[in-house]
Amino acid sequence: MSRSDQPDLTLLFDGGCPLCVREVRFLRGRDRHHRIAFVDIDASDYDPTAYADISYRMAMGRIHALKSNGDVLQDVAVFREAYRLIGLGWLYAPTRWPFVAPLANLAYGFWASRRLQWTGRSDLDTLCGDRCVL
Repeated sequence: MSRSDQPDLTLLFDGGCPLCVREVRFLRGRDRHHRIAFVDIDASDYDPTAYADISYRMAMGRIHALKSNGDVLQDVAVFREAYRLIGLGWLYAPTRWPFVAPLANLAYGFWASRRLQWTGRSDLDTLCGDRCVL
């Protein structure tokens, strides 16, 4: 872990999504200093109260992460910070540029809205079932 034995970033991911799991494997493999903790929101014991009250529904709809100072990141900002922590921040640095940022966010939003369908999963309402408070 980091200097304070707390991760610099706690990344919430969908362990039922094959593409998400592949990304987490990549990040874990590159995270030599254990600066990122990974929490599977699809696990039956996922507890939103431990993670800034980010509900299962919210976390399944868009990627979230928590910084060690309590700040919540979403969408492309999560990848930007995770890649920075593993020494590959230059890959996501352009997503801060004025003309690239809106396109990157738009592309991520498009992906997030179709992720479940494209990976052969049930829709969000079905996945939530009894897990979600509407």
